[in-house]
Amino acid sequence: MAILSESMSEINLDELREKIDQLDEQLVQLLNERAKIVEDVGKIKRNNKDAPAIYAPDRERAVFDKVLASNKGPLPDKCLLAIYRELMSGSFYLERPLRIAFLGPEGSYSHMAALTKFGQSVEYEPLPNIAEVFCEIERKHCDQGIVPIENSIAGGIGETLDALIESSVIIRNELRIAIHHNLLANCKQSDIQIIYSKPEVFSQCRKWLNATLPNVSTVSTGSSAEAAQIAAKESNAGAIGSKIAADLYDLKVINENIEDAPNNTTRFFVIGRETVRSTGKDKTSIIFSTAHKTGALSDVLSEFQKRSINLLNIESRPSKKREMEYYFFVDLQGHQDDGHVIEALREVKKHCLQLSVLGSYPICQEIL
Repeated sequence: MAILSESMSEINLDELREKIDQLDEQLVQLLNERAKIVEDVGKIKRNNKDAPAIYAPDRERAVFDKVLASNKGPLPDKCLLAIYRELMSGSFYLERPLRIAFLGPEGSYSHMAALTKFGQSVEYEPLPNIAEVFCEIERKHCDQGIVPIENSIAGGIGETLDALIESSVIIRNELRIAIHHNLLANCKQSDIQIIYSKPEVFSQCRKWLNATLPNVSTVSTGSSAEAAQIAAKESNAGAIGSKIAADLYDLKVINENIEDAPNNTTRFFVIGRETVRSTGKDKTSIIFSTAHKTGALSDVLSEFQKRSINLLNIESRPSKKREMEYYFFVDLQGHQDDGHVIEALREVKKHCLQLSVLGSYPICQEIL
């Protein structure tokens, strides 16, 4: 009976594998039929100057929502979303290859975020600092950019906040990435004499460093990937960075997940030049400076309260042009074209020296 049962299992397994092969053929055929329609969409967009941008966050959100709504299992939503993100990356390539700027070099957390968002089928441009990402968008050398805006441990990213004050680029989307820091080196942990990384990364691993390597010097670099490049050239040096950086620069992962908080996440902005249409589940980012009078900030905030507009985040940044003047960055719930948001911003402007809408975009609904 055992032999018969084993034989029957082998037959059933072969039949199931054959069904999988047949379904794979159908999937490839259907994916290519979809791709042909994407090519037609690309032709229409190229011949129509008023057509939507190649990367349209509102359309992306609509596709993802429909995919999730039609998913009856057993595949988890996260798996289907990953498949469709890569499918959309191929669609960008068929319409017109996109060029995506990010804080480099390759292997940085910004690079990881860019790959997660835009997939393998677009072109990437690593840049030496965050300000250059903004500049390359303004110069039209790149289509979109990925920049970090805040970390759940370290707070706002000063370089990005400063660039938003000066730049004319538009925030087009947001994404949140789970960040896991790793100690990278080509020597034993006990032999490490110096560690390189980005200042924000050090702040996210401060407790671990103080407890584990209290006497080791730390040196700040422009990015975690740059830190990995430097450490790879020095015999007793380490870097804190991603596993992608370890692979790219031939470093060993000496210690994994050394961040002080296990739920460490970083929020990134996708920046570009085109505004984004409303999806019904949107967020708007603004920047303003208030008049020099008592209660000016309170007057601004009260205008949102009167209209029941939820403020999701507020952060201040000192002005580099005037002493004792601050800029306030605010994320609010709603789209800049919504009636109550239009009304609120009109009234808020009366209390401000300056007010700019940085962009409206779909609210991020998951951690990638």
